[in-house]
Amino acid sequence: MTGPDPALDRAADALRSLPPSCGPVRLVAVDGHAGSGKSTFAARLAARLVAPVLHLDDLATHEELFAWTERMRDQVIVPLSRGEAALYHPYDWNLRAFGPPRELPPAPVVLVEGVGAGRRALRPYLAALLWMERGPEESWARGRHRDGPAQSAFWDGWTVAETRHFAADPSRPFADTLVRECPEGYEWLPGPSVTAGPHQIMTERDGARLRK
Repeated sequence: MTGPDPALDRAADALRSLPPSCGPVRLVAVDGHAGSGKSTFAARLAARLVAPVLHLDDLATHEELFAWTERMRDQVIVPLSRGEAALYHPYDWNLRAFGPPRELPPAPVVLVEGVGAGRRALRPYLAALLWMERGPEESWARGRHRDGPAQSAFWDGWTVAETRHFAADPSRPFADTLVRECPEGYEWLPGPSVTAGPHQIMTERDGARLRK
């Protein structure tokens, strides 16, 4: 999917207009099942926003697929909340070790992309939670196809871990917006939390508007 996407542009404008949620930063989560298209969507949205993206794969490890909350808090949330650049150590999935530090600036909007980005511990710091609206089985099949047979054993373990995570700490019920990938562009739908929060992004197929 390339080319103009007016709905994506309007959604970016709506996100920019949200109140800061983590110090001066509007922290926007892109959550969904592994293989649901989060990374591609986050990259396209980040290009519209001129915003940095934190990939949660950089904070997780083989042994701690979802036990990265403390690293997220100490290395990212705390400095951003002070208006300072975050400095985190991305995990190398080939070397199985954390690499040299990488800087994440306190930009007006910062995207956090990955499974569990909308988890309970992070929601107080989020300006918006976007959920990729694709079911687990379809998402996992896409992910397996993308990664190939060499990663089959990893995916077997991952699907069990992801299922347990979302059963204990679901994100979708708290999403402000559901994002559905279409042959061209994305369809934007109000999320389950749309009537619960004081400032939600109301999204529709032909645009987006901010509701305060």
